[in-house]
Amino acid sequence: MGEVRKLHKKLRQIENLEIKSFLTPEERVKQEVAGLSVMNWSSTKLVKHWSALEAVSKIQISRKEELRTRLAELLLQHSAPQQTQGIVGDNQEKMKRRVGSSDSLSHTPAPKVPKGVTEEVIVQEEAEAPEDKTHNGQASTQATTDETKEEKQFRTLKETWEKSSFRITSLEGHSDIITCVIAVDNLVVSGSRDTTVKVWHVPTATEQRNLGGHSGGVTCLSAPPTEYCKRLAHFLSLAEKERFVLSGSEDCYVKIWALSTGYCVKSIYTFNPVSALTFIPEEEGYIVSGSAGGKVEVWSWDSMECCQSVKAHGDSVTTLHCQGPLLFSGSADGAVSVWKALCSAPAPLQHLCHWSSSVTGCDGQDSSTFGWLALSPRGDKVFLADGKASLKILSWRTGSVSRLANHSSIAGVTDCVSQTTGILIASCFDLATGKSSLNLFSLPQCKYLVSLSCPDIPRILCFTSWLTASGGHRWVTGGRVLTVWEQLQGNSKKRGDVTVRRDSRLEIAPVESDRETDEVEDSDDFSEEDSMSQGASETENEHGASWLRCVLQ
Repeated sequence: MGEVRKLHKKLRQIENLEIKSFLTPEERVKQEVAGLSVMNWSSTKLVKHWSALEAVSKIQISRKEELRTRLAELLLQHSAPQQTQGIVGDNQEKMKRRVGSSDSLSHTPAPKVPKGVTEEVIVQEEAEAPEDKTHNGQASTQATTDETKEEKQFRTLKETWEKSSFRITSLEGHSDIITCVIAVDNLVVSGSRDTTVKVWHVPTATEQRNLGGHSGGVTCLSAPPTEYCKRLAHFLSLAEKERFVLSGSEDCYVKIWALSTGYCVKSIYTFNPVSALTFIPEEEGYIVSGSAGGKVEVWSWDSMECCQSVKAHGDSVTTLHCQGPLLFSGSADGAVSVWKALCSAPAPLQHLCHWSSSVTGCDGQDSSTFGWLALSPRGDKVFLADGKASLKILSWRTGSVSRLANHSSIAGVTDCVSQTTGILIASCFDLATGKSSLNLFSLPQCKYLVSLSCPDIPRILCFTSWLTASGGHRWVTGGRVLTVWEQLQGNSKKRGDVTVRRDSRLEIAPVESDRETDEVEDSDDFSEEDSMSQGASETENEHGASWLRCVLQ
């Protein structure tokens, strides 16, 4: 499996390099200026480094299909003997069980009666069984009944999803990767690295607003609850039904937009690139932002002033989620923190616990991962997606971690996870084939239900979901493309609609573990691409070489 792991890691690096290489002209200028100010390089040297970097990137990307083909061949070779052996073994076991059962049926000995005891006495003793046996039997029957009820509910849910299908619609307008997406009523709001926030009317698949105002890539979005929107609308003398949306960007700004007009009504300068956003609907309400430097900052919804700033993580804060009065923050270094909203100045957040990557098993230092952590809390558990083939389930009160299979091999990548109406939904990208899928699990059992995949959907990096007025599911996924998934009612199927499929290899209960056993570990082996990147920077000084390697990672 050594070559399989190497190919797997190379494909991860190529996929991530493709995602990271999408830079707008403004972002590239900023990087060049930053490079000049830090290292005092000449413009000629910077251009030379950018050219070397682009050359290496093109070489790596051009080999992607070749590496995929080789990986698929190796995976097939490794799986074929195991499948054959399993089939033969299963057949042999079945034959043994059949022979054993037939023997037991044909040679069942008659019950022996002890000497001096008549059959009538035995019958009488059995009729006069002790009362405790009856109680034990009733308890066992009750437990079995409860288990059967749960199994019936799961089976009904699975059968319902097995009959479902979805219609796919693309929303075209962004010129770069879509990094975040949220739903507000019948509208979808998306943010992209092209620096824009767009508002879409889903039923007609049309763009309603183009919210341009950020000078850097948009990284995160959040929508305050209706009652808090009413308060701000009243303060700004706007209509009571006005809805607002928050956007965070690499330009260090959090902006508040009025959806009806598309105007930016407030801007908050955070002094740090904003990488995550959420809203705490407690008391006066608070905006919580996460920065690329690991800070968690709290801003008053009324005054828009900073109430609290905490250096919470050692790397970029990639996700923030609220669950009642609790706030969960996740970082690119694989750590998770839990906070409680006290809603009292001057420190609205109280830190409850912090679990590092050594506990969560999300190794953010692995250069083959994209460099973010997504989470979705539910009660005492937090579902984690860290770019590996499995989902992690962290019991945040105790620190215990279990794994939930989200792909049938190590060639899978899980980028985002979400919940809706008793369903856990996780994205999955297959490095060997380049195909994306959405896997559905029942809650709270975490049992696998079905999968949906479409060959035209590339890697899914963000996700949102809600129920329509008719009770159907509507999802929106983002990445290289923005896609609406509309659940069909009845038998209104058309050619091209997505139907569900099942992968029996995912029917595995969550397994407790400290670390993920199938993760690809860093090795000292130099690949051909690594040699090229090293050769491209050999002629430069030591600072130049380290800078180029950092950009490649």
